Amino acid sequence: MPAYKIAVIPGDGIGPEVMDEGLKALRCIAALDGSLDFSFTHFPWGCEYYLRHGRMMDEDGLEQLKAFDAILLGAVGYPGVPDHVSLWDLLLRIRKGFDQYVNLRPVVLLDGAPCPLAGVKREQVDMVFVRENSEGEYAGAGAFLYPDTPHEVALQTGVFSRRGTERVIRYAFELAARERKTLTSVSKGNALNYSMVFWDKIFNEVKADYPDAQTFSYMVDAASMFMVREPQRFQVVVTSNLFGDILTDLGAAIAGGMGLAAGANLNPERQYPSMFEPIHGSAPDIAGKGLANPLATVWAVSQMLDHLGRADLGKVLLDAIETLLKEGKTLPVDIGGSASTQAVGDALLEKIGDTFANGRKQ
Repeated sequence: MPAYKIAVIPGDGIGPEVMDEGLKALRCIAALDGSLDFSFTHFPWGCEYYLRHGRMMDEDGLEQLKAFDAILLGAVGYPGVPDHVSLWDLLLRIRKGFDQYVNLRPVVLLDGAPCPLAGVKREQVDMVFVRENSEGEYAGAGAFLYPDTPHEVALQTGVFSRRGTERVIRYAFELAARERKTLTSVSKGNALNYSMVFWDKIFNEVKADYPDAQTFSYMVDAASMFMVREPQRFQVVVTSNLFGDILTDLGAAIAGGMGLAAGANLNPERQYPSMFEPIHGSAPDIAGKGLANPLATVWAVSQMLDHLGRADLGKVLLDAIETLLKEGKTLPVDIGGSASTQAVGDALLEKIGDTFANGRKQ
């Protein structure tokens, strides 16, 4: 029986609450299937750790994490710790240190999920974003000149390497080919006359290797408009680090809210462990109140199962989420219900069991 070692970083705010429910769902599906097992090691890293130790994670944290098959992250961020510290010293340190250069974020409108767009059907919102995850606008290159003077200047330099740009675009082409979907590149070549012109150039070079691919290219402002007006235009989308970050939050709003938004940070070559997380943030204002939506964390667990080669079990979790939403009896507060975080998780376990049993009967 395969036994997977999972590193668990519950993090800050609502992170531990939603992580508990995600692990409940994972243990449930593993017990039902019986063909795989998981062991979990918890790490107390995050903002509270920072306030005690002056750093977000152990100095040798990456070395510790190398031994695991995957990483589950709850959420990071808390008042009193600057956002750039909490981001760069934990999340981005792991992404960059483990070369997790693909950020995979589904934007799918499940049955029963609230959508703010009038008249939009489930099948019209079914896209996945392939966001470059290791360089671009988040490379951390820049400087302050003449600090604290009237002539102070801040320089923030985007870094777009041929290797980094080509590999994420090629990953997107391969994904689109496997799933027989269209591929859309989003950039801003008219204004960003170096980085995005380079992005467009590399996209067209890689496109030549996929003559059967159906592709589109949009400026990021036009893509934002079309995501709202005609979301059916998009299936697989590839874009830069910053644009992907912004557009997937827009996508989350379209597909039911941040409480249903999950993301995978992938090292496709599997040289290092990949990391899976809800993308809703730590929401410290509601921490400890039982108001957090755990479904994005369960969706992230589903993505982890996909990555570990058990897409069949990942689908069970997604189908169970959809059944829970459609029935509408036990919904979290952020999507119109009144159920607590734990109650939603408990109700989901029942749906997982039913979904798994129905799949066995077919």
